[in-house]
Amino acid sequence: MDPKKSQDALKLQAAIASLQYIEDDTIIGVGTGSTVNFFIAELIKIKHRVKACVSSSEASANLLKAGGIEVMELNNAGTLSLYVDGADEVTRHLAMIKGGGGALTREKIVAAASQKFVCIADETKLVDVLGKFPLPVEVIPMARSYVARELVKLGGHPEWRVKEIDGAMKPVVTDNGNWILDVRGLTIADPLALETEVNQITGVVTNGLFVKRGADVLLLATPTGVNIIFKSAQP
Repeated sequence: MDPKKSQDALKLQAAIASLQYIEDDTIIGVGTGSTVNFFIAELIKIKHRVKACVSSSEASANLLKAGGIEVMELNNAGTLSLYVDGADEVTRHLAMIKGGGGALTREKIVAAASQKFVCIADETKLVDVLGKFPLPVEVIPMARSYVARELVKLGGHPEWRVKEIDGAMKPVVTDNGNWILDVRGLTIADPLALETEVNQITGVVTNGLFVKRGADVLLLATPTGVNIIFKSAQP
C-alpha cells in the first residue's frame, strides 16, 4: 500500500475513535491539520449531535461551515466540553509539539478553554523525547529578529517560516497577523520548563509546546488498532 494512503487510513481510525467522546448537544472545540480534517469529515456525518463548534483556525472553520455546522466565537461559547486536535509530536506523558500548520496560538487558547482535550494521531507522531520536529514560535512581526537572537541563546536554530507566493518567498502570516519562527536543535529534556521560558521572551505570542495544558487522552492509531493512552504522569 502507498505509505501516504496507509498513514491516512490510520488518521481516519483515530478520528473515528474520538467521536465516542462527544456529548450530545454541546459546543466542542476543533483543531487544525490533516488528522483533524478526517475528524471534521466524520463530525459532519453526525452534526445533529452537536450544538456548534469553536475552531482553532480559519481553515477548519471553513470546512465546518461547508458541512453545515455552526461555528461560534469562543467569547460567546463559554467553557467547551471537548477539544479534538492532532499533534506534530507527542510523548506517552501527552506532552506535545504543535503548530506545524501555523495555528498554535488559537489551538492553545481553545485547548485551555476546554474541559477535556483528546489528541488524535497516527503512530508516527509518538516520540520518547520532543524536539526532532522543529518547535514553532509565533512572534509579533517587529520582534522577529530579537526573539530569534534570544532563541539562539537557548541553543536553538530559528528559521523564519516563509512560503512561495506569486513566485516570491514571503513570510507565513498566522490567522492572528503574526509570523512564525521554527526552531531546530533545542534540547527538550524538560518541556514544561522550556514552554515557560520561551513564552517569557518579549515579543513571543506563544510557542508550540503543549505541556501546561497538554492532552488528557491520546488516541494513537496503529495497524493493529487504536491505542488509548491517558495522562498519568508529568513529563
